Amino acid sequence: MGRKCQNCESMVTDRYARVFAPDGSAGPRVCPRCEDLVRDGRGVREARANRG
Repeated sequence: MGRKCQNCESMVTDRYARVFAPDGSAGPRVCPRCEDLVRDGRGVREARANRG
């Protein structure tokens, strides 16, 4: 079973969510498939270039 990215709603593995989702959240705020946002340390920021 997986969880959904809160930004793009792509499915991510439970393992990915366990590492990158904030404690107590439904899923990660951003994932590798997101084109508009990226992880930045403990936060999230807009992508500087189109990753798609």
